[in-house]
Amino acid sequence: MEKKESKCEDSAIDNPPDTDVDSSKCLIDKNIDNSLAVVTAASKPLFKNAISTIEQLANCINFDPTTRKVLSEIVKQYNMLIPSYYFSLIKDPNDEKDPIRKQCVPVIDELFDNPSEKMDPLGEKETSVTNILVHRYPDRVLLIVTSRCFMYCRHCTRKRLWRNNNNNNNNIEPTLTEIQASLDYVRKNEEIREIIISGGDPLTLNQERLDWILEEASNISHIQVIRLGTRTPVVFPERITRSLCKILGKYNKLWVNVQFNHPVEITTESTEACRRIQKRGIPMSNQTVLLKGINDTPQIMKELCQKLQAIRVRPYYLFHCDEVVGASHFRTSVFKGIEILEKMRGHTSGMCVPIFVVDGPAGKGKIPVGPQYMISMSPTKVTLRNYNNEIIEYDNPCSE
Repeated sequence: MEKKESKCEDSAIDNPPDTDVDSSKCLIDKNIDNSLAVVTAASKPLFKNAISTIEQLANCINFDPTTRKVLSEIVKQYNMLIPSYYFSLIKDPNDEKDPIRKQCVPVIDELFDNPSEKMDPLGEKETSVTNILVHRYPDRVLLIVTSRCFMYCRHCTRKRLWRNNNNNNNNIEPTLTEIQASLDYVRKNEEIREIIISGGDPLTLNQERLDWILEEASNISHIQVIRLGTRTPVVFPERITRSLCKILGKYNKLWVNVQFNHPVEITTESTEACRRIQKRGIPMSNQTVLLKGINDTPQIMKELCQKLQAIRVRPYYLFHCDEVVGASHFRTSVFKGIEILEKMRGHTSGMCVPIFVVDGPAGKGKIPVGPQYMISMSPTKVTLRNYNNEIIEYDNPCSE
């Protein structure tokens, strides 16, 4: 098939103004239940020129008429939004096996029904104490502050938040009243020491709104850690501006968790985005999703984690792909994740080896899964094996 000349835009999304923000001048009326207009000046649209329709995508990828028709139906159910920066990482747009394309371009497999798949596979609704606050674990909560992302990943576990929404910024967003009520719950429960701010992607928010949320969370006396989950440095690194990092750097409790899934995603641009965050003294961790045909080999995972260590982003979790509707083609066996860790442990730095977890359905929580290195144990001795499969007898001192 003759390859089409690409008509994709050079710039996917408007670059937010890189100006310093004085939070004291952010005129937020906390008594107004307003989902979007939280500052006096309207912000620029975040999603201008991104690839959001099959018609736009067909300028970049050759689809036969039948496939094009089916994909048009898919994006009516599950939105598509691809920054041109991220699309540019695809080596050959017509290669269906490309690891970047597989993460952002819809496929017919998304329509296949699987009885085990659910719109809310982790049971977040059942473990929510407000519409936007999940309290699954005793000492931490998950605050969902937006349904928007710069890119809608095809494997997303929270596609229920953006399903059947549109890409014109008309999504129903959490209101200030809802966010304040959720934070009031945290204030009243002193056993909570950590807030995870997620979405969607919190970095799609207006900077003033994000600043307000971080400030309110930081001012809760018993909160020791705030984690912000984002793919922005990966899919739209130009959003990580000096003014944004200035805001993030104000909060000493803040950690940033990102999701790099393949070595190709670690570019000059994404590295610089991470550096800007790190220079504000903010530690960064990575949570990779194990994805079939993308990163499900020890060689690719090892390369990814070594590159992450080189840019000072700690490989933290390797998630088995959740049982979310439309993602069965991404899911490997659990054994595959164990095999990958088996071939990484001892063959690269321990700092490069993530924790492989299955996120239990119905709110059961993360379950670590990995190779077994203890063969047997007794009150006086344990039998172990190392990464070279050498058997070791090890003294087990009696407990007092």
